[in-house]
Amino acid sequence: MTEPSTSDAPRTSPAWEAWSIRGVAMLALAVALLLAIIAWGGVVHGHPAYAILLGLTVVLAALTLWRWRHARRAGGAGLLVLRVAGVLGGVAWVALLAWLRPFTATEPALTAMASDDAVTVTETATRIVMEPTGEASDVALAFQPGARVDARAYAAVLRPLAEAGHPVVITKQPLGIAFLAMGGYEQAKDAVPGAGSWVVGGHSLGGTVAAIEADTAYPTDQAAPAGLLLYGSYPAGDISGFPGAVLSISGSEDGLATPADIDASRENLPDDALFWVVEGGSHAQFGAYGSQPGDGTPAISDDAAREQITTASLALLDGPLED
Repeated sequence: MTEPSTSDAPRTSPAWEAWSIRGVAMLALAVALLLAIIAWGGVVHGHPAYAILLGLTVVLAALTLWRWRHARRAGGAGLLVLRVAGVLGGVAWVALLAWLRPFTATEPALTAMASDDAVTVTETATRIVMEPTGEASDVALAFQPGARVDARAYAAVLRPLAEAGHPVVITKQPLGIAFLAMGGYEQAKDAVPGAGSWVVGGHSLGGTVAAIEADTAYPTDQAAPAGLLLYGSYPAGDISGFPGAVLSISGSEDGLATPADIDASRENLPDDALFWVVEGGSHAQFGAYGSQPGDGTPAISDDAAREQITTASLALLDGPLED
């Protein structure tokens, strides 16, 4: 009987390949679980997309570890290339998950989420609605959060608007990215069908998307927004033809939407747009979610900044808005 040659024996993957795959799987499992723990509030109360990604990561990482529980598997040049690509893709996926971690809401926003005799707060998987319990104003606000910011983080600064009679709808964005929630204004109108006029607004990237929603609604939409409210934000392009009222509220110490950025945005906004600068205010003070990388150092307390932002916002919503 002829002995099989060495070349006929099944090829197996090198040990380093198996350890690399198992290492990335363990990293993905650990990071997904850690992110779920440290950002629990933002994950549970955010749009379900991020929670789903974390869950899928845990399942796929566990399956990979089970499949590669032995050191060697069938090998070959083609499989080696695919597995190396998979390892690199796995590392990139873990980095993306970490980057998408939401900035979780802190106090006093969490307390502002409670309903009372003045405001009813309703939270679903895709939005937060604050409605006055008494007589409601004809003007409502549809609000887009900043990038990766827990929607609840804006409850404290926006709740006084509802207390003043203005219904407020805060969109929960898939993965915390405003561009993935371009239908936020339409969803807000469905949530508060009795509103006669709407102001669209947002913080940071959310304000940029709100500007797009406001501008593209004209002249085709009879229920187009009557106003635009920007928190530390500016439009991505020229919306100087927008016929509604515009208010830009910015912070003098904002390190992300800098005073220079806000000043440069004037030429892209209508000539009658109003600008309110919170002296000493930073980017993160438009919400309650802790500090933010790249932001400036505030020279004013959170409470004082919040009071100015709310006062300015009410000046717009209480103003003579027209459809």
